Amino acid sequence: MTTGKVAYWLSTVLLCLIYAAGAAAYVFQRPMVEEGFGHFGYPAYLVTVLIAAKIAAPLVILSRVLVRLSDLAYAGMLFHLLLAISAHLNAGDEGFFAPVFALALLIVSFLTQNSARKTASPNVPIFELRQTRERT
Repeated sequence: MTTGKVAYWLSTVLLCLIYAAGAAAYVFQRPMVEEGFGHFGYPAYLVTVLIAAKIAAPLVILSRVLVRLSDLAYAGMLFHLLLAISAHLNAGDEGFFAPVFALALLIVSFLTQNSARKTASPNVPIFELRQTRERT
């Protein structure tokens, strides 16, 4: 197994587990989550939307039924994580560490997906590693 495949599957599985744990927390601790959203100034109905997103996005990425839909899920996760980081920083609490970690996993997963999946995404930049040999 190549380094790209290992990086993809490790980052993707960890990211999906983080999203699954988040969805479970939103479902089973909903009153506490809604209170936290109020602390950020967000309406409580966003919890329902985020539960659906936290379940759907990882399923779409893992199943990869359509590459465009998978890339759209990556984009949605990117915006969600950037907004989570911003909300925690603006509130002055230390809850931004988890979304920063998840954002790093998301970036690794997105950039390495073409090395691990059969159908390549046209939206992933291609990095070529060239070895230069010194002539003696």
